[in-house]
Amino acid sequence: MSALTTPARWERFVWPLLTATCFLSVWHVLVRWSGTTVFPAPIDVERGLRELLGRGVLWAYVGDSLRRVAVGFTVAVLFGIPLGLTLGWYSGAAQVVNPLIQILRPISPIAWIPLAIVWFGIGDAAAMFLIFLGAFFPITVTAMNGVRSIPSMFRQSGRNFGLTPAQLLARIVFPATLPQIIVGLRIALGIAWLVVVAAEMIAVDSGLGYLVIDARNSGKRYDLVVAAMLMIGLIGFVLDRGFRRLETLKSIRWGFRDA
Repeated sequence: MSALTTPARWERFVWPLLTATCFLSVWHVLVRWSGTTVFPAPIDVERGLRELLGRGVLWAYVGDSLRRVAVGFTVAVLFGIPLGLTLGWYSGAAQVVNPLIQILRPISPIAWIPLAIVWFGIGDAAAMFLIFLGAFFPITVTAMNGVRSIPSMFRQSGRNFGLTPAQLLARIVFPATLPQIIVGLRIALGIAWLVVVAAEMIAVDSGLGYLVIDARNSGKRYDLVVAAMLMIGLIGFVLDRGFRRLETLKSIRWGFRDA
């Protein structure tokens, strides 16, 4: 059986570029062949992007969306990881809290939009709350399951060396669960990016999600709608690649942390 080979450096750039070129070509041909005057061709979207850049709107909206995601996601991390580690470590606490988490977790953050508006009004706070909800549960559950999957011999070895429960969590449990936590963070960030787009369509008046719905309602500018969609996809891709790079770090891959 032949071993799997790592793609050459040039292939990592050429093949994605070729795929994008084929996609744009097919898109252009289909629009021209259909004769539609509603759905934009790639060149129309490119002109829409230049228009947004010329008006100084695009980067402002990108910044607003990223800011909301950063705040909501950070708060979810600050609450989700400690809670998940605690529930994974103390089985009694998990028996009390985990049922509530499993009831709330399947509820889509979008379903919380009416309540978020009632509680926080129209503005950033409502959108950030929805982002927090979208990211909090994956982070918590991943951290909790990561602790439960640690072999008991690791904990016993730490106790034999006289480590306190707090030291066990900091020096053994957290490093051992870190690879799974990173995977959970990556999933949660993807959900957060999806949620912010939906929340911005309803709860705020800026951001890429707002740009989509505003361009649709103001003159049916589908070139701007597709331009905003492409920006959403590109930014989501960059965020995902950033977390993929974290997963490749040796200290994280092996669940080891330097003292």
